[in-house]
Amino acid sequence: MQRRLILSLAAVGAAAVPIGVAASAGAASEAPAPKAAPAASKTIVGVAASDPRFSTLVKLVKSAGLATTLSKGSYTVFAPTNAAFAKVPKATLNALGKDKAKLKAVLLYHVVKGRVPASKVVKLSSAKTLEGSSVKIAVKSGKVYLNGKTRVTKTDVKASNGIIHVINGVLLPPS
Repeated sequence: MQRRLILSLAAVGAAAVPIGVAASAGAASEAPAPKAAPAASKTIVGVAASDPRFSTLVKLVKSAGLATTLSKGSYTVFAPTNAAFAKVPKATLNALGKDKAKLKAVLLYHVVKGRVPASKVVKLSSAKTLEGSSVKIAVKSGKVYLNGKTRVTKTDVKASNGIIHVINGVLLPPS
């Protein structure tokens, strides 16, 4: 069973649309990423900044003062797209924008220390985040879910200092 899950996740990752290209018809309005240096030569922040799907995430990371932190060290980031942030109520986003400590906590809840590729993620039931809490991980029907409902939509986007897994929701740490 475990081997089948890993193979399913690998197949999803291999068949997934390259970063910067709209992953679904609903995201077709987002422009493809500009052609630049290979992603593996850029930091996590550099990879995210070069892909227009992550403009909200990059803006919030910079606002929280985390751009330098996430450009050094080795990390895995569960990165919400602009579409994921669009699902968050405006009042919640505005409140986070006004409270740098809460914003930082929410963003760090998306980050795990070290490189955790999809082949390892599927073997975990949880992962401790830089925020301090753990995010729950489950594999259902060959798809990876975080905290029960946020789905990993693209795996193993390489950066010079880590890995990005694209997710379709924003994770909120336990209160």
